[in-house]
Amino acid sequence: MRITLDKITDMAYIFLENTIKSSEVKKTYTCDPFEIDGEINLDFNSNGVLVGIEVSSASKKLPKIILELAEIL
Repeated sequence: MRITLDKITDMAYIFLENTIKSSEVKKTYTCDPFEIDGEINLDFNSNGVLVGIEVSSASKKLPKIILELAEIL
């Protein structure tokens, strides 16, 4: 697992596999932004396996320990 954080946009990406090529993501499910007060996208490969999670407003949505482990972009 790998976590990246863009501090300018406050976006985090959690790679559930070490690397994911954009061509590997075949479906993205967007969680209801009104229910979670933000935006979280779940990325799935062609086999329907969850491969990554994109989190907007990461500093408000993710636990501090996750943010501390993130690779800053």
